[in-house]
Amino acid sequence: MARQQQPPPWVHAAFLLCLLSLSGAIEIPMDLSQPPTITKQSVKDHIVDPRDNILIECEAKGNPAPSFHWTRNSRFFNIAKDPRVSMRRRSGTLVIDFRSGGRPEEYEGEYQCFARNKFGTALSNRIRLQVSKSPLWPKENLDPVVVQEGAPLTLQCNPPPGLPSPVIFWMSSSMEPITQDKRVSQGHNGDLYFSNVMLQDMQTDYSCNARFHFTHTIQQKNAFTLKVLTNNPYNDSSLRNHPDIYSARGVAERTPSFMYPQGTASSQMVLRGMDLVLECIASGVPTPDIAWYKKGGDLPSDKAKFENFNKALRITNVSEEDSGEYFCLASNKMGSIRHTISVRVKAAPYWLDEPKNLILAPGEDGRLVCRANGNPKPTVQWMVNGEPLQSAPPNPNREVAGDTIIFRDTQISSRAVYQCNTSNEHGYLLANAFVSVLDVPPRMLSPRNQLIRVILYNRTRLDCPFFGSPIPTLRWFKNGQGSNLDGGNYHVYENGSLEIKMIRKEDQGIYTCVATNILGKAENQVRLEVKDPTRIYRMPEDQVAKRGTTVQLECRVKHDPSLKLTVSWLKDDEPLYIGNRMKKEDDSLTIFGVAERDQGSYTCVASTELDQDLAKAYLTVLADQATPTNRLAALPKGRPDRPRDLELTDLAERSVRLTWIPGDDNNSPITDYVVQFEEDQFQPGVWHDHSKFPGSVNSAVLQLSPYVNYQFRVIAINEVGSSHPSLPSERYRTSGAPPESNPADVKGEGTRKNNMEITWTPMNATSAFGPNLRYIVKWRRRETRETWNNVTVWGSRYVVGQTPVYVPYEIRVQAENDFGKGPEPDTVIGYSGEDYPRAAPTDVKIRVLNSTAISLQWNRVYPDTVQGQLREYRAYYWRESSLLRNLWVSQKRQQASFPGDRPRGVVSRLFPYSNYKLEMVVVNGRGDGPRSETKEFTTPEGVPSAPRRFRVRQPNLETINLEWDHPEHPNGILIGYTLKYVAFNGTKLGKQIVENFSPNQTKFTMQRADPVSRYRFTLSARTQVGSGEAATEESPAPPNEATPTAAYTNNQADIATQGWFIGLMCAIALLVLILLIVCFIKRSRGGKYPVREKKDVPLGPEDPKEEDGSFDYSDEDNKPLQGSQTSLDGTIKQQESDDSLVDYGEGGEGQFNEDGSFIGQYTVKKDKEETEGNESSEATSPVNAIYSLA
Repeated sequence: MARQQQPPPWVHAAFLLCLLSLSGAIEIPMDLSQPPTITKQSVKDHIVDPRDNILIECEAKGNPAPSFHWTRNSRFFNIAKDPRVSMRRRSGTLVIDFRSGGRPEEYEGEYQCFARNKFGTALSNRIRLQVSKSPLWPKENLDPVVVQEGAPLTLQCNPPPGLPSPVIFWMSSSMEPITQDKRVSQGHNGDLYFSNVMLQDMQTDYSCNARFHFTHTIQQKNAFTLKVLTNNPYNDSSLRNHPDIYSARGVAERTPSFMYPQGTASSQMVLRGMDLVLECIASGVPTPDIAWYKKGGDLPSDKAKFENFNKALRITNVSEEDSGEYFCLASNKMGSIRHTISVRVKAAPYWLDEPKNLILAPGEDGRLVCRANGNPKPTVQWMVNGEPLQSAPPNPNREVAGDTIIFRDTQISSRAVYQCNTSNEHGYLLANAFVSVLDVPPRMLSPRNQLIRVILYNRTRLDCPFFGSPIPTLRWFKNGQGSNLDGGNYHVYENGSLEIKMIRKEDQGIYTCVATNILGKAENQVRLEVKDPTRIYRMPEDQVAKRGTTVQLECRVKHDPSLKLTVSWLKDDEPLYIGNRMKKEDDSLTIFGVAERDQGSYTCVASTELDQDLAKAYLTVLADQATPTNRLAALPKGRPDRPRDLELTDLAERSVRLTWIPGDDNNSPITDYVVQFEEDQFQPGVWHDHSKFPGSVNSAVLQLSPYVNYQFRVIAINEVGSSHPSLPSERYRTSGAPPESNPADVKGEGTRKNNMEITWTPMNATSAFGPNLRYIVKWRRRETRETWNNVTVWGSRYVVGQTPVYVPYEIRVQAENDFGKGPEPDTVIGYSGEDYPRAAPTDVKIRVLNSTAISLQWNRVYPDTVQGQLREYRAYYWRESSLLRNLWVSQKRQQASFPGDRPRGVVSRLFPYSNYKLEMVVVNGRGDGPRSETKEFTTPEGVPSAPRRFRVRQPNLETINLEWDHPEHPNGILIGYTLKYVAFNGTKLGKQIVENFSPNQTKFTMQRADPVSRYRFTLSARTQVGSGEAATEESPAPPNEATPTAAYTNNQADIATQGWFIGLMCAIALLVLILLIVCFIKRSRGGKYPVREKKDVPLGPEDPKEEDGSFDYSDEDNKPLQGSQTSLDGTIKQQESDDSLVDYGEGGEGQFNEDGSFIGQYTVKKDKEETEGNESSEATSPVNAIYSLA
């Protein structure tokens, strides 16, 4: 079973109440004379469908009823002269009819409506009328886009400009959506971005589509087709889930770079209240990840969200504090880059104080305020009845002061409608506010003696609309007696409504509202009835039944007897049809002859005209042969429902018993109950944990503190989580008593040199024990016989003035309420304020310890000169110059602290070979004292820092170039550099070699002794003291060097040293040598070598050797063999041996004489692969194996 508590009606009413309270202006009844007020108008940017008639709305009210006229583009719009234009009766709404022809574009422009009666003229906004446009896409022929696999790609959409802008999306020409992910996605500009192209991207084409809002049409651009050039033409679908698909497909990895926006920085402007969208799209292999940051702060978590696979950051409802610098970081395993976006937030005008209608009695004063803000600051222009205020007739009772118009001693003739127009470059605001001068006694505007019924513990609002001029004051009374109702559980709004925040039984009664002004008074009554809530106290249970049996689902309800109860049932959340096999009673539902179609969820709905309650159960139907199972074990578990019907009993002076009805456990047993309390004196509305009880109880005795107005609620806990809190219990106030404790954390500290501030942690509501909690503060100087000074304080601090500098005081703080004083407090020692120290350390001595440290010794100051607590001795020192000529040094002042009262210390981390100056001070809590005499010292020569920018380059396989810059900190006179390097191959190390260079040398070229091994270099600079910090670099790995596993490398090394392997290679070499000799002898017999009948592919007619049947080997080597594989980029993949006789000669020319006989010598071709190891695929060829051993 499961309870579903329907949200009570006051949840919805609270939202409406909030709106009403915000717009609490007093309305003039329509039977009284009043100037016009605009009640309805079209939006400022009014876009219309060209297929429909044009409607420009303008509605207004007033007494007498206003008349209307329009301007178009700031000129009078004569409606009578245009047969297509008409104005609705008793309205200013324009209708432009195109049924008889005409072009809507002819009516585009800026319109403004004027509503006028004898008391004034009101204006609408300036309405910009535009006709929606959906232009056709220009025809174009798109060539196939050729791109290398792994490269980035942007497919541009460039839709035709529409009004409003179309919605862009990408599909294939067969209208299949393009799957988007981190690698492939659409930018906000509509373009489609590929961070890197894969071979699978050729499997579809790509068409940009534009959907236009008003015409409900979709236009499709001609589709792009991709041709992906690849080194691996096989599109093996099994590779798509490969952990490193790029290396599996032979795609080179690349560091990220930005596709949009370009460069490293950009800027963006956004208007306040709009959404800020920042976008970063990056290319790279693997596909980069995008992260967003804000410089100098965090992203606004409540407004920021990430879109488009983190490539876009959206900040909703932008405000001024969202301006600043944001940056996106694109990273993959090859590196990272970032792009900085400077965001400037501007603002169209927005209201700070919008002018409101002013209702005055004759002779009263008043003011209209028009205050707006924006960026740039908006200008304010006042108008009266649609005309600039400067050109209006003078009014001696009116004074304009910037954004305010002040009225003094108003008369009937002052009635008018004023317009405030505030604008800047980003927009404008226009507000109408009338001044109405009336003499009207109070009157009630609602029916009398209304009846309001409300459910217990709900929130409600009693309305009392009224009017009068002067504006009456309104007061509420209950049952015709008592004081005015406002505060606590009551709140009165400006429009006369009385809100009761939580209804209790004692709130039932008759409420009277009384409106009063100098002309009289009026009153009305509202009768409030409080009803008990509707509750299902016995809910239907989950059941498992065999087919054909009878099932009964219980639903017993408790409700207010004065309300009509209706019980209905739902099946699977739809109304249940009660057929012949079902019987519905007031407290149950019976199903006879259960069938499989009866399986499902059943919900009991108990409702009255004021509230409702729901409870749900699940019925499982088993076949006859099935064995019943425990379905409850398989039901989904959830948080428990809230406990309900809290009741307080056994009311005692310091305890009370709280009882509650558990809510449904939702298939997970309740393990604990947490009881919380709230009090309404110190922290109203804040709930605190009181105690915790096991889930097996539903009643507990709570220990209470004196004089606390308690209210309790209960939270149920199971293994899934916590329930919502129960509705609060009724309040219970305990009787008062003197405090049983005193405030904690009492301190006395000076904030100035002549005071002492005594502070403490105030006591909370549960320790106050009575009304008017206050504190008795006592103090006197320590170790004197002075009498105690005392004062009573209601806060949590007290400042004692005119104290000597840094003197100890004894302090006591005692709690007191109206029932008596607390226990005697403990005595705390505090101190008055400190002053700056008066003396400096003397006889400062410096001893140089080494090139970076000195030892200091000084005479301590006398305690009475400290004038406070001695925190530390502090040394200020700075580097005056370096002993090296022409070396610039920073003279920034640094400091070293020596806490406590001590006579010596050590200053370290100095720069060697430098001149320094030093001063000493004493520090207390107020600050530094005077400085000592300035001392000078010099640090000796030290070892230099590491050489800067140590670079190792390998232009070829024979040499390695080294370059470096001088150390940033020589720390002395350089006498040279020491270079140590060692060759290594895997774990094998060669002999270390040492080279010494002069101090001016910054380059070195090394001849490699071993073309296979790499080198590790260590370079350090030297002074007379010794070698400094070393810089270490390694020579780069060969460009095509593979990275074999350790096992493979070891096996390779072991096989190469085996005797059988060497013998096998020798046998193969001998066999190949014999074959070559035979071939040479056969060709040496002369004549041309006819090969036409030997070839599978015939020679073309253009072949120059066709006439005599001879064959030139050097020409044929450049032609693809039959059966060879050609890739998408036109390269040839040879599946046979790569060996060619051309490779055995020293060049491609001069190998054969004119008759085709071989005249060259067999020589070894030294391939690049041989110099880089024997790991290429050619090593499997016997011929290559022979030459690899040569």
